[in-house]
Amino acid sequence: MTTYDVVLTALADPTRRSILESLRDVPRTVGELAADQPVSRPAVSQHLKVLEHARLVRVEPRGTHRLYSVRREGLDELRRYLDDFWADVLGAYKAEILRRASHEPKGRRK
Repeated sequence: MTTYDVVLTALADPTRRSILESLRDVPRTVGELAADQPVSRPAVSQHLKVLEHARLVRVEPRGTHRLYSVRREGLDELRRYLDDFWADVLGAYKAEILRRASHEPKGRRK
């Protein structure tokens, strides 16, 4: 499985996306994250493990707590995949427009 597959799989779950978005601006503990989620604290911990495996979050022990934050570089592989995908799509679109333009009768061009 490629890195972007792992990231896409992790982000396929709406609870994990919500957790990741909750970490966008400030690092938070599991308890803080669980307070904003419709699932239990143990469930949030499991979702965080998936996000950590996908390299989307990092964890830092702080005394008796674990502080989670977004690992921005974790999205780099996905960003490259999407950039390549859209470059391919736009290239195919351009080729189709050029193909159609070359087959259009000269009197119809504007």
